[in-house]
Amino acid sequence: MKARYASDSPTAQFSAVFEDDGDTGYFYAHDRSHGGRILDAVQICNVSSVVDKDRESSAEIVWSRDGLKAVLLINDYPHAITDFLARRSYCRTEFPSPPPDWNRGPWNEELVELFRRQ
Repeated sequence: MKARYASDSPTAQFSAVFEDDGDTGYFYAHDRSHGGRILDAVQICNVSSVVDKDRESSAEIVWSRDGLKAVLLINDYPHAITDFLARRSYCRTEFPSPPPDWNRGPWNEELVELFRRQ
């Protein structure tokens, strides 16, 4: 499966992008004010280990009301969250290490509640 899905924040200069090149899937945090500079990237999956990779999937990026947090949903299941204000990303794989000016937090199901309370 090769796919790319991007979504811009409704209130800020940030974008979130899910990209699957057929080998790996990544979720990127972009800053559009700096020429689309990638702020962080977290691995979502190795396609070879996806059990139902032949099944059609849907990806959705949902933004928090303030437009500073984004969650990646694949088939309505949360895989990653980026908090642009805190400069922190969370993902189920917790891979790779973040860049020096960014942080990685451990995955916690309570994070998804930030998007359900809206």
